[in-house]
Amino acid sequence: MAGQQSDVDELFDVKNGYYIGSYQQCINEAQKVKPSTPEKEVERDMFLYRAYIAQRKYAVVLDDIKYNSPPELQAVRMFAEYLSSENKRDAIVADLDKKMSKNVDASNTTFLLMAASIYYHETNTDAALRTLHQGESLECMAMMIQVLLSLDRVDLARKELKKMQEQDEDATLTQLATAWVNIAVGGEKLQDAYYIFQEMCDKYSSTLLLLNGQAACYMAQNKWEEAEGVLQEALDKDSSHPETLINLIVLTQHLGKAPEVTNRYLSQLKDAHRTHPFLKDYLSKFLCKKVVMLYGKTSTKTYPKRCLEMLENEFDRLAMQYTPATTA
Repeated sequence: MAGQQSDVDELFDVKNGYYIGSYQQCINEAQKVKPSTPEKEVERDMFLYRAYIAQRKYAVVLDDIKYNSPPELQAVRMFAEYLSSENKRDAIVADLDKKMSKNVDASNTTFLLMAASIYYHETNTDAALRTLHQGESLECMAMMIQVLLSLDRVDLARKELKKMQEQDEDATLTQLATAWVNIAVGGEKLQDAYYIFQEMCDKYSSTLLLLNGQAACYMAQNKWEEAEGVLQEALDKDSSHPETLINLIVLTQHLGKAPEVTNRYLSQLKDAHRTHPFLKDYLSKFLCKKVVMLYGKTSTKTYPKRCLEMLENEFDRLAMQYTPATTA
């Protein structure tokens, strides 16, 4: 995949490590490389601190990036602050809305990506897409594809993928986006997607992102046992990785595992990622069935507050019942 950047791109290993989800490798490479220009130094630092964010090491980012740092790094700091301070999120989003209402520097790709990430976390997909539409980088297009796929707009995702392929067909990001779209298309494309993930695992390393991609291919083909093996490998690498836990929750139900196995993964997910959208969806849809059975179909409309409290209490009961062992 040498076509992603020219042979003289001194930051290829830094970027590629980040793109495939090998965040520690990205950090290690960033600390080793000596950028040839100030612009390259800022670009290196941007990937470095985004990798720290991916590892949920927000304090490192907030401590290192000062308010007089370059705009690209300020954008990374904004995202780190958003993720680390739940009580400040409304204010951060309000401030971001003000910035977006003015003339935005579309050349600051990092700002567009961080702004879109915040909007996506807020489930404001329209704002995320509007933001990303202003950029022309492969990263902006790749993220736009992720958002479109989350909305089941495979048709629009395929159009965006075509743009990426025209810009650089062999780029790591383009290959990943191709795999994502192939999974959404399904059928024979699932095997093509699997081969893309496998090739990257062989060429670079078996990261959580790539392993979960392979698992998604298996599950879409109803190859649940094969998916379980891949997900166990991912779990061995990181027992609190949200996508791995979510895939395991889905898998255990399809395999007919004992309820306590599924609940254990739910507990781990809640313990490490309490505000994850999957948990909110679980609470609002799955457990609401119990409330409907107990209080009738109109209960969630008539007694919304009580309903939500009951859902939370039920989940807490499950979480306490199968609390995972803590590690140092």
